[in-house]
Formats: sequence, C-alpha cells, structure tokens
Amino acid sequence: MQILQTLPREEGYKMPAEFAPHEGCILIWPERADSWAAGGYAARKAFVKVISAIARWEKVTVLASYGQYENARASLPPHVRVVEMSSDDAWARDVSPVIVKGPDGTLRGIDWGFNAWGGLYDGLYFPWDRDNHIARKVCDLMEIDCYDRRDFILEGGSIHSDGEGTVMVTEECLLSPGRNPDKTKEEIEQVLKDNLGAEKVLWLPFGIWGDETNGHVDNICAFTAPGEVVLAWTDDQQDPQYERSLRNLEYLMSEHDAKGRPIQVHKLPLPRPVYVTEAECAALDPVDGVPARTPGERLAASYVNFYIANGGIIMPAFGDPADTKAAEILAQCFPGREIVPIPARDILTGGGNIHCITSQIPARG
Repeated sequence: MQILQTLPREEGYKMPAEFAPHEGCILIWPERADSWAAGGYAARKAFVKVISAIARWEKVTVLASYGQYENARASLPPHVRVVEMSSDDAWARDVSPVIVKGPDGTLRGIDWGFNAWGGLYDGLYFPWDRDNHIARKVCDLMEIDCYDRRDFILEGGSIHSDGEGTVMVTEECLLSPGRNPDKTKEEIEQVLKDNLGAEKVLWLPFGIWGDETNGHVDNICAFTAPGEVVLAWTDDQQDPQYERSLRNLEYLMSEHDAKGRPIQVHKLPLPRPVYVTEAECAALDPVDGVPARTPGERLAASYVNFYIANGGIIMPAFGDPADTKAAEILAQCFPGREIVPIPARDILTGGGNIHCITSQIPARG
C-alpha cells in the first residue's frame, strides 16, 4: 500500500454512487457500553440481521476487537469475513475510507481525519485515535493505495455522490465549528471536488432535527439514481423537522445537478417520533460521569438511513405504520432490488442507523 499526497481528481479518480455495483461492505462489531445498551447485546442481534441481509448479495467484512472476535465469529454466518481490528466504536460509515475509482477501474481509499463528529468542541467521545486509524488499515486489508487527507475532517455519512459529478452535503454539518473551522465554505467545496472528483456540490441547509452528527446528509437525503433523491419528510407543521425538510425541498427544487438535470425529489415519510425509554438509559454506561442519554430524548429516526446492497435495500423499520409506506416508495425508487426491512431501534439508540454502520466497497473494473 502506498500513502499518496496527490489529488484523486487530477488522476481521474472519483467517488462512485452507492447504487453502483459493490465488491463488498465493511461493518464494525459493536461493544461500546456508553453507546450500546447492555454493552451491545441487543445491538449485536440487530447487526447480525443487517450483516446477514447484505451478505446475500455482496462480500461482508466485519471488524471486531480482540475481546469480541470470537463472539463475532460465532454469531455470524461462515461466509462473512471477520477481521480483528481495534476501534473506538462501530460507525463504519464514518471511519472507513471513502473509496474512489479510477478510469481503469482500480480503487483507492481516502483517509480523512476523524474527530468523533466535532472534536473537543462538540464531539461525542474522546479519545478517537483508534477510529482515526481504521481507514488506512482497511486500505491495507484491501490491498489498495491510500490518499492521506487526515488534515481535513470528514465522515462518510456527511457526503452522498451520484457517481456522475454531483456530491450532496449539508451546511449544518460541514460548516459546523468542530470540523474545519479554518476553512470557508468555498474552500471546503474545493476539497470535496478535488478528492471526490465532483463538478458540483449541493449544499442542503439542514439534516434531521436532533442528529448528533450535526446533521449528516445520509439521514435526511440520498441519491436513488442520477438526478433523483429521497428526502425525509413530515406533513406535521408542528414538528421541528417540518421547517428543515421544507427548506431542503425548496433548495433542491431550485437546483440542478452537475449534468444540468433538475432534481426529482421523492418524499420519504418520517416515522412517528422515537423517544428513549428509562430502561434504555439505565442500560447505558455514563460518559465521564454524565448519563449517556436522558429518558424522553428524541432520536433522529429516518428511513433515509438505508443501505443499498447489490440486490436489495436494507431499510430501518420502527414498528410504525409508516414502515410500509416507506418500503413502497423505496421499491418504486429501486426497481429490481428487494426491500428488506430490519427492526432498527437497537441500532438507533446508539445514535445512528443502518447506513451509518455500513460502508460499501465499489466493484473494481
């Protein structure tokens, strides 16, 4: 593996869309006791369902700590690869390398800086150094070269690509003071273009209300095809999310993608608000003596946080009437792919959902 200081765009590399073919998927086995209730016992059951679903269509690699390796190996299907690797938590989307693809079909990884979604300003845990080393280790595991971008803070969940020159982000996240406060919006946009091979960056104003990542785009809006997106939506004007989704809709309707196409928006309904229970809070370890969550705290539940597998859409389900409607909309957006709802509350209470715990590896060639 070579550590590269060059720019991917100058070498013809760009970030493929998630709906393009995959070689595989990376996940991390959960165990952090202040993120996952009861030390991750319930979350691991949900992870196994997600992993088993994805493994129907693509090669899955699960990273597990020394202490959890044997448990992960025994819990997972034999065709799932388990690799011992240290981490600080299980958010593979944000700590794995962003994979870019060259004109000859070769892959390279981008090793962005990771500071737990805000560093000492408003990050969610400390230290985060083991997470910050995962991207380079995964590149080594994949036997691909790696671009060194540790001087720029970026998480995989904060970007979406259509594979045709358009990248989508939120201002709320990428302009947050805990990430790259020394850079202007224009400078941040240039970094994205230079490294992801983008011609245009769409800046949605907001993410999901209450999202601890400062509003990652992968919880509010996602590309389903070139020129098409799904947007988390509520018709309840009293919901604090209503104004956020409306502002995003107005922005998207006023924009075009890198190819000059107007953007077709499919509204994906939100489930009813999901609140943390007292029992769930009691099962979490405190963070520096402070409770990790508060009973009644609203979680950032969204159906947009799905994973696009080669043959299916792995969709979070909440036991809500909107589960069925969301599945119907996603089936229309992804014809030919099977919709696989996975009960995801035990992932959501950790702070994210199915897209957040997965990171796709594009197909080579």
